[in-house]
Amino acid sequence: MKFLKWMLLLVTLCASLASAKEIPVGDFFRDAAFEDVVLSPDGKYIAVVVPQSDRSVMAVLRIEDMKLIGKWDYGENRHFNGIEWANDHRLLFHVNIKLGSLDQRVLKGDMYASNIDGTGRVDIPNGSYYSIVSMTREDPDNILVERSIESAFLFKLNVNTGRTVTVATAPVDSGHFVLDHAHNVRYVVGEMRTGSSVVYRRDGDKWTLIHEAKNDEGGVYRPVAMAPDDKRVIMLRDDGKGAPAQVVTVDPATGTESLLSSDPVVDPSDFLFSSDGKTLLAVEYENGLPRWDFVDKANPESKVYAGLINAFPDKALSFNGSSEDGRFVSFSTYSDRAPPESYLYDTKAGKASYLLSSREWIDPAKMSGMQPIDLKTRDGAMIHGYVTIPEGSSGKNLPLIVNPHGGPHGPRDQWGYQPDVQLLASRGYAVLQINYRGSGGYGDAYERAGYRKWGTLMQDDLTDAVRYLIANGTVDKDRICIYGGSYGGYAALMSVEREPDLYKCTVGYAGVYDFEIQRTSSDTSESDFGKNYLNEVLPKTFAERRAQSPAYNVDKIKVPVMLAHGGKDVRVPIRNMDLLIDQMAKVGKKPEVVVEQPKEPHGFQLPEHNIDLYEKMLAFFDKHIGKDAAAHVEKSAVASP
Repeated sequence: MKFLKWMLLLVTLCASLASAKEIPVGDFFRDAAFEDVVLSPDGKYIAVVVPQSDRSVMAVLRIEDMKLIGKWDYGENRHFNGIEWANDHRLLFHVNIKLGSLDQRVLKGDMYASNIDGTGRVDIPNGSYYSIVSMTREDPDNILVERSIESAFLFKLNVNTGRTVTVATAPVDSGHFVLDHAHNVRYVVGEMRTGSSVVYRRDGDKWTLIHEAKNDEGGVYRPVAMAPDDKRVIMLRDDGKGAPAQVVTVDPATGTESLLSSDPVVDPSDFLFSSDGKTLLAVEYENGLPRWDFVDKANPESKVYAGLINAFPDKALSFNGSSEDGRFVSFSTYSDRAPPESYLYDTKAGKASYLLSSREWIDPAKMSGMQPIDLKTRDGAMIHGYVTIPEGSSGKNLPLIVNPHGGPHGPRDQWGYQPDVQLLASRGYAVLQINYRGSGGYGDAYERAGYRKWGTLMQDDLTDAVRYLIANGTVDKDRICIYGGSYGGYAALMSVEREPDLYKCTVGYAGVYDFEIQRTSSDTSESDFGKNYLNEVLPKTFAERRAQSPAYNVDKIKVPVMLAHGGKDVRVPIRNMDLLIDQMAKVGKKPEVVVEQPKEPHGFQLPEHNIDLYEKMLAFFDKHIGKDAAAHVEKSAVASP
């Protein structure tokens, strides 16, 4: 008995020493130094978006000495996006409302123009409805913008005064214009109130309908840009029958299509054009690790970009634009272990200069690797995702946290540094992120397969992925929990109700627990677009919605529950959590931990609130499948006769 006591003391001491070396929770949730970098046309300045807890701010820096030239801050919940350089000394940008860290969709945003030192600011009238179509570099005082509310208009906008002149209209209720390289209107792709998507081609003074499909039929047929000769059009095409979208060129005169680029698993995620905007150089795909498919390998600029990719073999590159003359290229590097870093490449000097690190306090050597996985589901479908294996572990018989992404339709999990995943891995947990059917990025049919099946097929995909990791020995079947935010919070509760013996605990963070609350009380339900979306993706009948709502299946829960929610959440009202707790009480159950922040929106914003949340979450996981659970077993063994 004395020997066992000494052994327990030694275990406790070792655990204390290990804990002392742990990376503090706060390091994972400090605001990044930047989230967007945009290069000026002359290559002398960068506009940088800097995230803060409840907003983002924008700054312009002179590259040669990184001196601050101008700074913009529009207040709480205001975030910058859509930054464009109108010319070498004037910026255009949207300032949007974003409510919470889990908010996937940005609400109304205003459009502004400003000199780079902050002077000459202009609030663009009706700017919240405008999207930039073309910068018209030969005319630095004017740009082309579109407005697509109730009808589609193309305007010429003066960047100094904000005044507009109508250039074109199109016969769609909302749409996007595609111009040729002389800024003439060639196509419009849009939506109709009748529930169909359409594509029109501009033939002289008239519009010709070339494609129409009912929205419930699926598929994508969308013009991206004109080819360099302005005779052919580059199209994104997905027939909705299962394969992901392909990039094709179409000759309008003959209707002839030519395949330009495709991937057998995923849709294109980005396009890389030449510095003059005329030539498509490469298409990015994220099938597992990101890759660029160069479609114009002979172009000198393609060789520059390919050389940069080869210069960073252990990282992925995202390209943030180039100077107008093509001399300077702005790019960022990142990996599963390394947060983004920003560089500027001088093609004349043949040198890349480091500019900024988003999280310089994070040591990539101490982070954990994120491995792509593919597996077959019980019905024979192939699904895809990632598993993060704790650094220094054997990679076998690990405790697992399943982390379904939010959305759920459109977003997907991607390879790259993620603070909450790395935090969990740093504490010894493997983390599973699976792009269940319903996720975006794998073709229209893949996404639509999840419609109306939030609580059935989509949960089965999560279950099958967990069982796959159990079968290959990665995961200890007796140490599995699930945690997610927004839709992920829904999945975290629905999974333990659907598979009550698979998990040991669950954490729902700002989760949807009752479909009727979402249909009547969320901000999504306040617009026609939002209502149509909910009607299309949620179960059709009241009985089906009730059957797939976690609040009405709490009798099936066998494991400890932790819940977290913000009191000012309008995307997923806190009534969801309140109802879930009430329903649990009716069957004699209650959550083990509840974290409520009355002033937080959809996803906590303040660092201190995130630190508190994740410290409590770690303690919860440690108790049920982690180090505290193991200690409890050891104590029980000592106490037993």
